[in-house]
Amino acid sequence: MKSKDHLAEISSRLDAIANALQALAPVPTAQAAGLGAANAYHWDGDSGELMPVDQVSRVPLAMLKGIDAVQDILLRNTEQFARGHGANNALLWGARGMGKSSLVKAIHGDIMARDDGTFERLVLIEIAREDLDTLPALMRRISHEPARFIVFCDDLSFDNGETSYKSLKTILDGGLEGRPDNVLFYATSNRRHLMPRDMIENERATAINPGEAVEEKVSLSDRFGLWLGFHNCDQPTFLIMVRTYASHYGLEMDEAALQARAIEWSATRGARSGRVALQLVRTLAGELGKPAP
Repeated sequence: MKSKDHLAEISSRLDAIANALQALAPVPTAQAAGLGAANAYHWDGDSGELMPVDQVSRVPLAMLKGIDAVQDILLRNTEQFARGHGANNALLWGARGMGKSSLVKAIHGDIMARDDGTFERLVLIEIAREDLDTLPALMRRISHEPARFIVFCDDLSFDNGETSYKSLKTILDGGLEGRPDNVLFYATSNRRHLMPRDMIENERATAINPGEAVEEKVSLSDRFGLWLGFHNCDQPTFLIMVRTYASHYGLEMDEAALQARAIEWSATRGARSGRVALQLVRTLAGELGKPAP
């Protein structure tokens, strides 16, 4: 009897240990089991999960005006990638409000909408600048998925003391793992070299070897195969933007009145850009009792 009781006690303790270990094990998530059906996600660096975005905030590609040259380049690059051909990481830099992030989202939507059978599944993943340290984990997460991914970071830049650029630099070029074949990295920035000019000059002035002081950070931008510059538009281009948005949202206004409001609006704002044009059209839509996203 003692032997049986002893064996029963051992068995009970083993069961308790097994239950405790099972409780400590990470709970498998739907994301870990495989990518969902969505075509856009937000990467949560803290939890290591891809959060589906059911409806991406974007405008049709045809509505973006004044950026024809860079639009053609980025569209062609993205089409090549979606077909499984060679393509480059891209840095979209320049003036605020000129459609950098809008272009990335619009091209993704355009390719999905006109899939003619030659494109592979194309998924857009947004990563916040604050989560760049977790970029290697994201790469490992999607590298074996049966899809092609554009990892997109909006408003990318680095200030003094930041080190998260090292994770991006490793992924873009030179790391042991490197960038998976099914991933491209697109970023937007107001800074061509991703760091402020005064920081570059300050580090050059105070360094023992000024030429090498900022080389590591400045060379990050060199790892983007495409540099696409966005510049402030002139008045005729701004008026075309306003007219295009107004037409898209069905605003019926006299051409001369629309032009006068556009000129006044840009003068008040002290800027001409696609963002400023859309803000005007939203105001006009409100005055006319019509919706405009």
